[in-house]
Amino acid sequence: MRLTTSTRRNSLRCLLASSVACILVAPVMAQDTAETQDVITVTAQQRAQSSQDVPISLQVLDSEFIDSVAADDMGDLEAFVPGLDVSNGSPTQPRYSIRGITTSDFGVGTDPAVGIYVDGIYAARSGASLLAFNDIERIEVLMGPQGTLFGRNSAAGAVSIITRQPSDELEGRMALRIGSHNRVRTEGMINIPISDNLAIRANILRNKADGWLTDTVTGEDYRRENGSADRITVRWNATPSTEILLRHSRDNISQDARPAIGIVDLPAYPATPALPVDSTTFLNPFSAPIRNDVAINRESRDLAETTLTIHQEIGDMTLTSLTSYREFSTMNREDEDGTNRVDTYFDTSNVEANEAFYQELRLAGTSGPVDWLIGASYYDESASQVSETHTYTDTVNTVLGNIGAGTPFTDLEYGLLVPFNLAFSMLGHTWSENMYNEGEFTARAIYGDMIWSVTDRMNLSFGLRYTEDEKSFQWLNGSRQADSLDQTLAALDSAGILGLAGASPSDFLFDFVFDLSPLAGVACDNGVNVAENVACIQRDSWSNLSPRLVLDYQLTDNVMVYGSYSEGYKAGGFNSVEVGSRFQNENVTSWEFGFKSDFIHPDLIFNMSVFSYLYEGKQSVRLVVPTGGGIPQYLVQTSDDEAIGVDLELDWDVSEALRLYGNAQWLDSTHKRRVDSNGADLSGEPTGEPYWNLAVGAEYVIDWGGNGDLTLQANHSYRGESRCNSQSILQGTCGGYTAFETGEARNRTDLRLRWTAPNENLTISAFANNLFDNQYVEGVNNLTADTLGTPFATISTPRVLGVEIGYDF
Repeated sequence: MRLTTSTRRNSLRCLLASSVACILVAPVMAQDTAETQDVITVTAQQRAQSSQDVPISLQVLDSEFIDSVAADDMGDLEAFVPGLDVSNGSPTQPRYSIRGITTSDFGVGTDPAVGIYVDGIYAARSGASLLAFNDIERIEVLMGPQGTLFGRNSAAGAVSIITRQPSDELEGRMALRIGSHNRVRTEGMINIPISDNLAIRANILRNKADGWLTDTVTGEDYRRENGSADRITVRWNATPSTEILLRHSRDNISQDARPAIGIVDLPAYPATPALPVDSTTFLNPFSAPIRNDVAINRESRDLAETTLTIHQEIGDMTLTSLTSYREFSTMNREDEDGTNRVDTYFDTSNVEANEAFYQELRLAGTSGPVDWLIGASYYDESASQVSETHTYTDTVNTVLGNIGAGTPFTDLEYGLLVPFNLAFSMLGHTWSENMYNEGEFTARAIYGDMIWSVTDRMNLSFGLRYTEDEKSFQWLNGSRQADSLDQTLAALDSAGILGLAGASPSDFLFDFVFDLSPLAGVACDNGVNVAENVACIQRDSWSNLSPRLVLDYQLTDNVMVYGSYSEGYKAGGFNSVEVGSRFQNENVTSWEFGFKSDFIHPDLIFNMSVFSYLYEGKQSVRLVVPTGGGIPQYLVQTSDDEAIGVDLELDWDVSEALRLYGNAQWLDSTHKRRVDSNGADLSGEPTGEPYWNLAVGAEYVIDWGGNGDLTLQANHSYRGESRCNSQSILQGTCGGYTAFETGEARNRTDLRLRWTAPNENLTISAFANNLFDNQYVEGVNNLTADTLGTPFATISTPRVLGVEIGYDF
């Protein structure tokens, strides 16, 4: 969908007019209020409230909806939350986006722009932010800056995942899900009340599936899954006014890394792919041969976390203490060339280890017309990351030849060693280069928030959070590692053979991936300059004051209007692969105006908000080819972005049997200020986000009397066409090619048919995810395009069919 500027303005005017019309007609629809509706309780404002009383644009996903789409993690839900985008192709490195705001950096030196919270505890690193769904009560997705209530790194919004607490009844659940690609997912839960004031709840989950892609040469499957998750929670009511919750959870995955689908024809060896790459000859990724030869095709994560939550009633006040210790390690090694040849081989591996401690104290209460809370938090994290690259001397030779630096390995091989039958070879030797990062991060914050009931119908909310961040970050790039090559060079040198060619072993001691020569002379805070084999440490601190101001007014018993101003920020940091770099805080300021309405006759909820934001100092990591050519480097680029948009939500119980629901977001996001690395001015151009995202669904229940209920549920999501700019085309996330498109509009339809026994303890379901088998090219990766001529692509998941049996007792 392509809209002109006038069309965009008219669309926004129509949406605004619709909201005004709904507000005006609301008093007429709300005449009968004798009955009450079921309400969804949320904690979006750190208080238990009805979702309709919260003056924030949010979407709540309960356990029933999660089950209805057979979701395993947040990546399976994002299609049904317009405005939320979760890239989960690599579960150890997911990327979250809300209202078009995301973080593109994958290193430990930076933080995400979307805050992920599990039971109120911040899940900082991306490696810990995409967890398996087991025994989930609900998920709250909060749109817009949440800097006051949720703190640092919630500049775009927050995702709050709430798990189930132990109950006072003996209960349990067993579930088995079987689906396409031999997927088997088993889950078990037991809740045991030990005494009147002590209960335990335990949950286990196992998930395994075969791959849905096959290597053309080896026949090996790719995209296999293997994961598990466990949680045990103890609830102790130590006194009538004291509740203690102790949780320990573990999450493990060990599966295939993302495969690379090569999209260029490979000439017969020893010829190499042509440069520059001709995009008009790209192969269709859905029919192109898959040829991966990564030495260790693996993505894994081991995570363990223990949390202690204490609620203490003190008169009319509640003191809450949140304590958490988390540790995890991840490893992800991927093919980066989409070929199976030694002269074009390149793979990367990301290895992380992380420890984090979090403590928050919060005191809440009510004083006359004011509902207030104050709090303080402390966060301490130690993180390490190794960015590894692996290749062979054959590939190094290919790259050097392609960038005009000669072909020293084959020159020696076929100019000297082979003609004289010397028992040595310059080819076939492994070659690796690594960047080692270590980070120490500390954050302290104090905050306060109040809701003042000015009148029976008007509330004024005001909040303020002050945060201090301190970070220390280290880079260390060691010499390239090529042990067998060095042994060969030493032997050739001692025999005088290298001298005949006018060469020495030192001629081959160079880095071609992590070449630090362009950064020579850059000063580090530990008194050294950037250089190979030298640890460069940078230290910095940042502070931020994030306010929010909200005014809401109850027009009728069923209609609330509100307006808000809020700020959020993402802490400054460091680019893990750009040695000596640092960047400042990223700040988001947002205005939002909307209404929330719920009616009894008809049984209808309709919410709408209009928002705008300015995102200043946004850091983006981009793959950049140096001026004059050479090895592409990841560099940080800065921009200011701005957007206007509209959120819509509808939930209508048409009858006792039929329910209709839907959500939509219209967004116009552009660069206010951005100059590309090549000097191109992108100001005023779109950031790549589509205009429209929407999700609609219907649920119909057939009462079979003594035979139970039959429920048919259908969900459909639509993501509009990406709005391209020159940068997004260069990065391969947007644009059309002869054989395929990236960034095209997406559709997904899910169906589920569930039978529930009369006593509701047994359910049998059949489901179809992506019913029409719509698959899309998720992007073109150009990491090796300019040096090896080997761009590659990834594609989205195909249709999944399955059945599920659940038994509750």
